Amino acid sequence: MMDGEFNISTSPERSLVLHFVTGGFSGATQVAIELALAELNSQRVKPLLVLRRKSNTDAAKVEALRDRGLQVVVLPGWSRLVTVWALYRLCLKLRPDLLVAHGFPEHLLGRLAGLLAKVPKLIQVEHNSRERYSFWKLGLSRWLSRRTDQLVAVSEGVRQRLLQLGMPESLTLTIPNGIELTRFAAASEQNFFKREPGLVMSARFARQKDHLTLIRALSLLKSRGLTPVLYLAGGGKSTYRRAAELEVARLGLQEQVRFLGHCSEMPQRLISQQICVLSTHYEGMPLALLEGMAAGCACVASKVPGVEGLLIDGQSGLLVPAADSQALAAALQRLLMEPEFAAILAVNSRDRALAEHGLGMMVDRYQQLYLALLQQPCSVPQDLAHSPALIRSVHG
Repeated sequence: MMDGEFNISTSPERSLVLHFVTGGFSGATQVAIELALAELNSQRVKPLLVLRRKSNTDAAKVEALRDRGLQVVVLPGWSRLVTVWALYRLCLKLRPDLLVAHGFPEHLLGRLAGLLAKVPKLIQVEHNSRERYSFWKLGLSRWLSRRTDQLVAVSEGVRQRLLQLGMPESLTLTIPNGIELTRFAAASEQNFFKREPGLVMSARFARQKDHLTLIRALSLLKSRGLTPVLYLAGGGKSTYRRAAELEVARLGLQEQVRFLGHCSEMPQRLISQQICVLSTHYEGMPLALLEGMAAGCACVASKVPGVEGLLIDGQSGLLVPAADSQALAAALQRLLMEPEFAAILAVNSRDRALAEHGLGMMVDRYQQLYLALLQQPCSVPQDLAHSPALIRSVHG
């Protein structure tokens, strides 16, 4: 059963762009939402946001998006085949001109449904540099790439990963993520040296993020006489949060670590602190780190694809090897002990965010891509071959 299907209106004057993404409200979801909201004001395209229901799909967030005028449909997510079938039926009914499939495995499911329904133009957006491509899923992704009009990577690191996986270079381009910079306007008025010399990490508790290394680095700092407060903002899986809480207790850091949960006032929280940290195993282009940069924080992050192109080590931030608590502690110690150096990094990182990562710039790049594709004749084969291999790829 589709949630919201019968509230949808179409317009012959504007091309219908369907964004399909997980309903888990991850970074990929946030990018899709920002694009769709911006497209509400477009004279050329009309957006529709389609979410694949997850166990943590927040009905209140969905309704809030509808209250802002965005048309949102939530599809069943308990079975991938059921999701493909529901999206196929929706495409047959609405006849979108372009389908943008965000993230893994949604870009597989979305493009399959789009091919079945003969959607004229298909775009894949890859949001991460490390996804769980099994043998079958990688084969399916390569097959779909030859029937996709454009493959978009959210950073150069992600683009290189797509090429390593065998995706066609001629169809693969980079459109960096962007954020709403006006939310961080107050950072220009906040004196860096009057901020609390504390640490903020905004990241959901998940396999991808590395809270434990940061907590261990904090323990090393304590042994050296440095006791900054660490604010951990974000939801995620309770098992990963519980592991972080246990590590904090084991190391005796309860007085220093604050678990904030979902924080609706992240701009203010970041602007009040000197240092933003992203300890992670892999990334695409992290929105949380962009926010730390825009907030005028001195940023420290794991040196992984997607982050490397965002921070320039020693100029706009510090990069440390992933999962290395000693290196992370050393970088944090330098910023805490050398506030003048930290302030220079903070200014440079904010300047970089303002110059290169505004939401408007990201939206403009996507809309230019849409319009270029929509002006081209449909050249993508629409010959979806039903085979046991393909069905196994979707289901498994």
